[in-house]
Amino acid sequence: MKPQQLNLASDIQLEYLGPSVDLGPLPAVFYFALSAKDSLSLDPFNQPAVYLSQFPLRIFSITLPYHEEGKPATKGLTEWAVAMQKGENLLGNYLKKIQNAIRLLLSQELMLPNKIATMGLSRGALIAAHVAANNAEIPYWLGFAPLTKLSYLQGFSDLVSWDLMHIVDLLSVKKIRCYIGNRDIRVGTRNCFDLIEALVETAYQKRSLSPPIELRILPSIGHHGHGTAKETFHHGAKWIAKQLKVF
Repeated sequence: MKPQQLNLASDIQLEYLGPSVDLGPLPAVFYFALSAKDSLSLDPFNQPAVYLSQFPLRIFSITLPYHEEGKPATKGLTEWAVAMQKGENLLGNYLKKIQNAIRLLLSQELMLPNKIATMGLSRGALIAAHVAANNAEIPYWLGFAPLTKLSYLQGFSDLVSWDLMHIVDLLSVKKIRCYIGNRDIRVGTRNCFDLIEALVETAYQKRSLSPPIELRILPSIGHHGHGTAKETFHHGAKWIAKQLKVF
């Protein structure tokens, strides 16, 4: 299945896998990894989307800032740092674009409220978390090798405001699952663990005695222990499908 293009506005272009939008509202997943097309079609990054494409839902993707099709992911992140150090509201503007996309998709009845999930890989998981946290219609967040602390990365040490610890209160009401390697030195296994621990404690203080917030720690693979196996992508995607009740 090839991704289809969807132009919601002059500045909002998406790609998606799944049934045609002509068929009306369906459950939806927003996936953030690279460019919109690469996120849905470039192996192995597209594996969560490939798995989910067998179900009656749509998987939407919007190109991450400076991650245009075919561009190395490492270069895109370097450009994030340069732009943000110059004072550009890079992530804030991107999140506004996603917010507008969600509003348009709902108003055009192309997805079902409360049957929406966000998932992301590495820096895409950071974006997915912020999107879920700021939308009541999105109850689920799934992160693969999630970047939870942007300020942990070289070049971002002064940019603590985007660290997920700052949105723990908003995130703690969501159903969450994260997967990370047991020695991920790129984004920090400890950073991910600390976030999940904070989320669970916050949810517990809100009288959730058994918070639906999970962390799966697996043997690290790949460069800096930051890789994600195909089986892990599919395992997480299956969890999303169950939450959306399409499995």
